[in-house]
Amino acid sequence: MLIMDLSLQERDLLGFHVVEVSGEIDVYTAPKLREAIIKAVDRGHTRLIVDIERVAFLDSTGLGVLVGALKRVRADGGSLDIVCTSDRLLRIFDITGLDRVFQIHGSVDAIVA
Repeated sequence: MLIMDLSLQERDLLGFHVVEVSGEIDVYTAPKLREAIIKAVDRGHTRLIVDIERVAFLDSTGLGVLVGALKRVRADGGSLDIVCTSDRLLRIFDITGLDRVFQIHGSVDAIVA
């Protein structure tokens, strides 16, 4: 079985904290994403963008991390936007109804513009 790792790149852009995710977000890698988001919020970043353009796989654990992150930033009056154009991943958001919970955009530029 091939286990694909998760890699994260973080940057600040026009008042937003962008977390660019590559690889797979699953039961094994989701804690790494959760930890990065918690650290960002603890540093005062409450306007988050999670860019999953380079994510090949997303399971329910990964969705749970995103929902938890959204609740956390909303409690501080913040926001969490998702960048995703993958039909396969968008279908997951649609099937779970999370496309009505998250603001999903085609690019980071569409959010910060």
